[in-house]
Amino acid sequence: MKNIHTLENPDFGYHEATLTSSNSGQYYADKLSAERLRRCYDVAPPRVRKYLRAEIEFVVERAESGDSVLELGCGYGRALRPMLGKVRSLTGIDTSIDNLRMARKFTSGRRVCHLAAMNAGRLAFADESFDMVFCIQNGIAVFGVDRQTVFAEAVRVTKPAGTVMFSSYSERFWRDRLAWFRIQAQHGLLGEIDEDATGAGVIVCRDGFRAETVGRDEFVRLAAGAGQGAAITEVDDSSLFCVMTVS
Repeated sequence: MKNIHTLENPDFGYHEATLTSSNSGQYYADKLSAERLRRCYDVAPPRVRKYLRAEIEFVVERAESGDSVLELGCGYGRALRPMLGKVRSLTGIDTSIDNLRMARKFTSGRRVCHLAAMNAGRLAFADESFDMVFCIQNGIAVFGVDRQTVFAEAVRVTKPAGTVMFSSYSERFWRDRLAWFRIQAQHGLLGEIDEDATGAGVIVCRDGFRAETVGRDEFVRLAAGAGQGAAITEVDDSSLFCVMTVS
């Protein structure tokens, strides 16, 4: 395990935190971070680009100017940059140092944006630190961390009446999603897709990559396990959002 490495320290109380490895999470850290991760989005076809924009717009529209916002699994800052200038403070965490270095450049080093290497299952923030916590682009299914723990941690660091949002893929988006992943494999960003093992919302590559999804029922169960109710919303016929108002 590695000790937490903070690139820019947000002004919050900290718990002790460590970075731990997992199969899917380590795949992203080793093979799909920084420039390679950005290339995945660069090769996305028009329908996928529309899905990606719709997810970010859904989150940004729900942020208020005085909010303190945390993104779980921020990658190279793709969703952070549109939030700059709208909220009071913005924090992004990721387990990849390369991602965070790129995110610092991608967000132009703005002081309102803080970046830290951190595991979403063990957040190094005090209770009730944020007005909004979000995790999009199916991050909850690819972190390789117990999903219930991630939900509980997101709720813990959110203020009462604050908002927690997680998204996964809609079942309606399966063909477009699979086509996108095939393009990524063709560009050498992923291993060859194992067509026999791929299906029912799960994409499997021969190099060990595996991408699952979280459905409506599981989102409701995860929210209930964190002591919260959930509104499940389908966006753009491509994303499934679980939105919790923290009680």
